[in-house]
Amino acid sequence: MTTKREGSFMILVTGAAGFIGFHLAKKLLERGEHVVGLDSLNDYYDVSLKEARLAALMLQPNFVFEKVDLADKVNLEAVFQRHTIHKVVNLAAQAGVRYSIDNPDVYVSSNVVGFVNLIECCRHHHVEHLVYASTSSAYGANTKQPFDESQNVDHPMALYAATKRANELIAHSYASLFHLPCTGLRFFTVYGPWGRPDMALFKFTKAILAGQPIDVYNHGKMIRDFTFVADIVEGIVRALENPAQPNVEWNSDRPDPATSYAPYRIYNIGNNQPVPLMDYIGALEKALGKKAEYHFMDMQAGDVPSTFADVSRLEKDLGYKPQVTVQDGINQFVDWYIDYYENK
Repeated sequence: MTTKREGSFMILVTGAAGFIGFHLAKKLLERGEHVVGLDSLNDYYDVSLKEARLAALMLQPNFVFEKVDLADKVNLEAVFQRHTIHKVVNLAAQAGVRYSIDNPDVYVSSNVVGFVNLIECCRHHHVEHLVYASTSSAYGANTKQPFDESQNVDHPMALYAATKRANELIAHSYASLFHLPCTGLRFFTVYGPWGRPDMALFKFTKAILAGQPIDVYNHGKMIRDFTFVADIVEGIVRALENPAQPNVEWNSDRPDPATSYAPYRIYNIGNNQPVPLMDYIGALEKALGKKAEYHFMDMQAGDVPSTFADVSRLEKDLGYKPQVTVQDGINQFVDWYIDYYENK
């Protein structure tokens, strides 16, 4: 049963049973916040993992769960009617670059229609700040690195990236028209405990422990700005506490894409230390105490060979820079994975 808590400062976290959403909701609850967690619990990957995350959150007295799909406009509006929501963090989305190639309609429904439904609710219910997940994939065909938020990002290489870029543009229009503070966060290759089974670290770990070969794309010649989930969550919390403000120095003759005359901001959240894929796998082998068997493959459609985040704006405006090393982060993931799967 859900109730409207008048006077309580409530934060809506969409995608609360997901990887990042779970960690964010957990951190907010530990800080004493009241959290409404929303998730559709779709079957894109193992629902039991989502249910396990959700069960951990349900132990907290300040947590309320709503099973709703963002594309369901009527029931989403009902959530806002039931609760007094002050701030929103949108982490609900159909994820995955490769999956978008064969399932475009799912991405449009969740990432575009769902986002519009949510931002409309934020507008009509006078939400103080909308923070939403974007992606490093927005940089698309850009090759100048590190990627910084002032770059043009109009050349996405996959529909997933295009839908996330659409979120950024929609958010700007609402910030401009309705003065709704909106902050978009471009995440760079997130990993850590409770991660998604479709992500590389999860698949590598499962295969290595089973004595099976791992698929290594682009013959291992990949570089990623791997970012530990706790660093992502800290960045989200910092952003949430600092609602986007208009940039009084914004110049329409030389527009800065990351800021605006409206209350709008875009930030990268990345480790700022790109790591070759083979070194990442080496750190996993060290944590597992077991060598991998490699199955080298060509680059996949929609993929890019390298990512590298400039986080100077994040550091300057929000006083934070990710700091967990890849080896430490992978060690924490392996500890969780063995505890969760091997010791059941």
